[in-house]
Amino acid sequence: MPVSRGVAIGRAVLVASSWVDVAHYFIEADQVGAEIRRLKAARDQVCREFEALKLDVQGDTPAELVALLDVHLMLLHDEVLASATRQWIEERHYNAEWAVAAQLEMLSRQFDEMEDEYLRERKADLEQVAERLIRTLSAHSGRGGGSALGPVSCEGDVPVVLVANDISPADMMQFKGGVFRGFVTDVGGRTSHTAIVARSLDIPAVVGARDASRIIRQDDWIIIDGDAGLVIVDPSPMILEEYRFRQRQGQLERDRLARLRHRPAVSLDGQRIQLLANIELPSDAAAAVEAGAEGVGLFRSEFLFMNRGGRLPDEQEQYEAYRDVVIALRGLPVTIRTIDIGADKPLDRMSLSELRHEHSLNPAMGLRAIRWSLADPGMFMVQLRAILRAAQHGSVRLLVPMISHPGEIRAALDMIERARESLRRDGTAFGDVAVGAMIEVPAAALMLPIFLKHFDFISIGTNDLIQYTLAIDRADESVAHLYDPWHPAVLGLVASTIQTTHAAGKEVCICGEMAGDAEFTEMLLAVGLRSFSMHPSQLPAIKQRILRTEIAPLASHATLALEAEDPRAVWASGRLRALTAIPQAV
Repeated sequence: MPVSRGVAIGRAVLVASSWVDVAHYFIEADQVGAEIRRLKAARDQVCREFEALKLDVQGDTPAELVALLDVHLMLLHDEVLASATRQWIEERHYNAEWAVAAQLEMLSRQFDEMEDEYLRERKADLEQVAERLIRTLSAHSGRGGGSALGPVSCEGDVPVVLVANDISPADMMQFKGGVFRGFVTDVGGRTSHTAIVARSLDIPAVVGARDASRIIRQDDWIIIDGDAGLVIVDPSPMILEEYRFRQRQGQLERDRLARLRHRPAVSLDGQRIQLLANIELPSDAAAAVEAGAEGVGLFRSEFLFMNRGGRLPDEQEQYEAYRDVVIALRGLPVTIRTIDIGADKPLDRMSLSELRHEHSLNPAMGLRAIRWSLADPGMFMVQLRAILRAAQHGSVRLLVPMISHPGEIRAALDMIERARESLRRDGTAFGDVAVGAMIEVPAAALMLPIFLKHFDFISIGTNDLIQYTLAIDRADESVAHLYDPWHPAVLGLVASTIQTTHAAGKEVCICGEMAGDAEFTEMLLAVGLRSFSMHPSQLPAIKQRILRTEIAPLASHATLALEAEDPRAVWASGRLRALTAIPQAV
C-alpha cells in the first residue's frame, strides 16, 4: 500500500528481526575506531565467558556440549566474520550492535540456501553467538536498549532507505533530520500511526509489503514508489533513470506549490477557509508557521512521552514544551490534544502504559486516550496543569480524544476544573482555554447534541472514526482494502457532525487524514467544512485545491453523493459537471 507519496532511491538498510533487542543508530566518522574497539572488547569478553564455561562443565558434562562451545568460540575468532562486521561500521557507520545484526542477516540467508541439512542447522549456532555478542555490547553501551534510529547524518553520498517488518511511531519520530530517504514495512495500513508520521515527514513509504524484509537484502539498491505502492529491487539502469526523472519532477512541483504558502485560502466564490497544522513536537511549530499554517489544529502531545525509557515528563517540562509552541505561533491558535496513548502508540517498556495495557487482546478497543488519562488521574492532572499554565502565553485550545460516554464528559471536565483550582491554590498563573472533544467513535457522532452542550468546539478524527465505524484495524494490511473513507456510513457521520455543529453555532475542524487528502477537499467544502488541519507539508496542495474551487455549485452534488450506494462514483460524475464551466486560473 502506498502511504506517503514520492520516490525514494537508495541502499537498503534492514532493521534486525525481533529475535533480539538491537539498538540501531549511526555513529560519527570520528567514532569509527572507538566503535570497532568496543566490538573487539565485547568479543573478547564473550570468549572469556565461553572459556570459563568450558572449564565449569568439564567432567560429567556430555562431550557434545563441550564441542558446541568450541564451535561458538571458533565463530567468535573467525577473521572473515569479524572483518565483515567491521566493514559495516567503517563503510556504513552502523553502531556495533547493528553491524553484528546486519552481518547475521546476510549469513543467515547463505545458511538457508545450503543444500546440506547439517550445515543449514549450524545457523542456530551463529544466531546464538550473535545474540550473546549483541547483549554484551548493549550491556556496556550506556545508551539502553531499543531500536532508536538516531538522527546523526551518515557520511558519504550514498542514500539509504529503511526496510523492516514494522516501525513504531516512536522510532519513526527519529527520522526527523535523519538520513533515511524512505521506508518499506511488511505490515501496516494507510492510516496506522507509522504511516501518518511518514506522511508528516514527507518521506516516500510503502507498507503492507508482506515479505519485503525477507526478500530484500542488506545494501540492495531499491526504489520506493510511494505513489503506486511499488518497491523495485535492483532496478535496471533504464528504470533507475526513469525514477530519477520522476524525483526531479516531484521536487519542481513542490517548489511551485510552495509559492502559495502565504496566500489566503479563499475559494473562487469568496469563502474563507482556515488551514491549520498538525504537529508532534515543539520543534515542528516553526515549520508550521513557515508553511503558512494559520495555527495548530492538533498538537499530538503523546510524542513528548515517547523514547524516554519509561520516565514520564513532569509538569515543568511539559509546560515549557507547550509554552514554546504557543510562543512560536505568534498569537495564532494552538490546539493541544491530551495524551492519546494506546493501540499502535504504546509508551516505552517499563512505562505505566506498558505495565497495564500493552498486552491487551485488542488495544484499539482497550484502555487508551481519555480512558487511559482518567485511569491515571495523577498523570492527567500534571498534563492539564501544564497546558493551563501555557495558555497564559497565547491562544490555547484543549482537545480531549476518543471520548464516547456522558460519564467521560463529566469526568474530563471535572478534572480540568480541578486543575484550575489547584493552580489557584498554588498561586500559579494560568490562562483561559476553550475545551473541545474529538469525534472518533460512532457513539460520539450519534450523541453530538449532548457533546455540544458541554464543549466549545468539535474536532473530527477521521482515522479512528473510519476504523471504528467499519470495524477495521487500520494497522492490519490483511483488511486494509476494506478501510474506505468513501463508505456511505463514514461520509454520513462526517457530514452530519459538521452540519450539526455549525447549526449550534460552534466551530468544527477535521484533523484526520481526510483533511490533508486533496481527493476529499471539495467534498468536505461542499458539506460545510471551513477548517482543515493537516501536516504542514500537505498545506500547499490543499490550498491550491481550495483556490480552484467554487463551493456553491457542488453542494447539491454532495447531497446526492451522501444518499448514494456508491458516493465516490456519484460525486465524481457530479463534480465534473459542476466544474466544467469554472476557469482554472490558479
